[in-house]
Amino acid sequence: MTDTERRVRYGGDYNPEQWSVDVWDEDVRLMQLAGVTTATVAVFAWARIEPEPGRYEFEWLDDVLERLHHGGIRVILATATASPPAWLAHRHPESLPVSIDGVRLAFGSRQQFSPSSSAYRHHAMRLVTEIVARYARHPAIEGWHVGNEYGNHVTRSYDPESAEAYRAWLRNRYGDIDALNAAWGTAFWSQTYQSFAEVGVPSAAPMIRNPTQVLDFDRFSSDALLALYREEAAIIRAHTRDAPVTTNFMGFFKDVDYWSWAPHVDVISDDLYPDPADPRSHILSAAARDLMRSLGGGKPWLLMEQATSAVNWRAPNVPLADGRHRLNSLQAVARGADGVLHFQWRQSAVGAEKFHSAMLPHAGEDTRVHRGVRALGAELHDLGDLVGADVPAKVAICFDWDSWRAVEQDGTPATVDYVDTVLRFYEGFFRRGVTVDFIHPESDSTGYSLVIVPAAHVLSDAAVRAMAAVPSRGDALVVTYLSGVVDERLHIRLGGYLGGEGALRDALGIRIEEFAPAPDEGRITLTGDLAGTSDFWQELIRIDDPHVRVMASFADGFALGSPAITVNRRDGMGAAWYVGTRPSTKSMDDLVTAWLSDAGVEAPFTTSITGVETVVRGGRRLIANHLATAISIAMPDRHVELPAYGAVWIDA
Repeated sequence: MTDTERRVRYGGDYNPEQWSVDVWDEDVRLMQLAGVTTATVAVFAWARIEPEPGRYEFEWLDDVLERLHHGGIRVILATATASPPAWLAHRHPESLPVSIDGVRLAFGSRQQFSPSSSAYRHHAMRLVTEIVARYARHPAIEGWHVGNEYGNHVTRSYDPESAEAYRAWLRNRYGDIDALNAAWGTAFWSQTYQSFAEVGVPSAAPMIRNPTQVLDFDRFSSDALLALYREEAAIIRAHTRDAPVTTNFMGFFKDVDYWSWAPHVDVISDDLYPDPADPRSHILSAAARDLMRSLGGGKPWLLMEQATSAVNWRAPNVPLADGRHRLNSLQAVARGADGVLHFQWRQSAVGAEKFHSAMLPHAGEDTRVHRGVRALGAELHDLGDLVGADVPAKVAICFDWDSWRAVEQDGTPATVDYVDTVLRFYEGFFRRGVTVDFIHPESDSTGYSLVIVPAAHVLSDAAVRAMAAVPSRGDALVVTYLSGVVDERLHIRLGGYLGGEGALRDALGIRIEEFAPAPDEGRITLTGDLAGTSDFWQELIRIDDPHVRVMASFADGFALGSPAITVNRRDGMGAAWYVGTRPSTKSMDDLVTAWLSDAGVEAPFTTSITGVETVVRGGRRLIANHLATAISIAMPDRHVELPAYGAVWIDA
């Protein structure tokens, strides 16, 4: 996982415990022919390593690692804690998670543990200690993989140990019960607590739960998983200083706040499975890859898992058409990945994922999928000059887990899909070929010429100041509907939203009097300089600054006559835009053109192009066609012809 050999990592999860020993040498031979550099080993091997408490069987793993090492295959060794064995559930049923309805979940799947379980933690850390002590100096190992997809199946557990851990977390956050009551607004509905002992987890209830209690439990649950990861990582780092530690994120995953995790992960890793049946899946995957790069502060990251074709958990499980596996892989590399790995190397013959595609499918090496795997391995071998290279971006989009969770809670003004809202703005830049970074709302955005703030429902005072600083330093700012409505306690920002009285409202020059969803998300007509259409949302916007220019107004709906889109331009300041509705594709394209002009950012495509992607990394530019038909693309200095799902590298 270093760039010493200047080679893009290639491979995937390898689960030899599912197969007899006579298959292992064949695996190594075929890996070599496919150009595999890296295998992730022992992700789900706890029961094989520790068949009963305290008795460890490592000889088989010794054998596997030696075979891989002899074959030139490097290893990312997993800690095997993602799927506890049957004996743990049998001896410690209290370690099993409890659902929101109070049901104790049973053994027989994976991730069947409560994140706050002391029994799970004790046995997991003992296992990690044994594994690391044995293999810390093994020459095959180039990295460590902790757990697996934290929170994917059990993010929150409502068991007694979790409740006690939650209370401890709250004591640490608030200090005393009066501060908690103030933060949670417990005067409403007679919810006042006299002590922390009275506070429970937000299990199923007759009606809407206290919103701040729910958000705090979301925060706590993410932190509880992070504590598990950090405890394992500390054991690894105590034994070895040179092999990086990682765990696999899952793109836009609501239940775990990756901003809080990223500082503790040596190499950001991601699992991503774009849906081939979704015509916009390439937009989501591009944004997820940009998020991974951004979480690492621009450093290269690792695509830990993807599929070579169909998965096993969608309905239906559509296979990848010819070219799409390569296209997905090159997209990841272009957007900052230094490795392209998969779940998994050899397709399982048994178990819940036996119909999930793999690098080596059931039908063997003489197959469409495996021929594509070998071709991709050869191509990635020739992209070593990109290893370690950065991906430049002058545009940033704020992305916030608190806003995501809060705006999608019950009792809010409308059913809002936060990620879809963010992607609608992201997609406008994607269509122009403009690369975007993601930033935390409180982060310093210096260095970006344009900062977009979509639906930042929760804004702390620090975030308000950070956003107001953008136009103050001369750069362009765009804030959208549903931003700055509440603070981090979910208390309303009184007097006109937008973070309340102060810096951000002053920068925008406006305040919001009222907002509401459009009936049935219906079409809304916009008039003015940026005439067009929008849908879903309307706001009554009041102008407080004479410098504000109305770029579009509502021509119908409850906000008839109110400004819909404004811009505040003052001498010595950058432009500060506000968008009080959800623009149509055409209107968004017009807005992106205006925003790029204000920010002085050049776009590779002079007009918006649907289904085509371009991004620069190192000295190369990837141009990719995500359409099922061939296309001809006019670039500023050349014409590019691409087949369906084709991609080509050109000099940047």
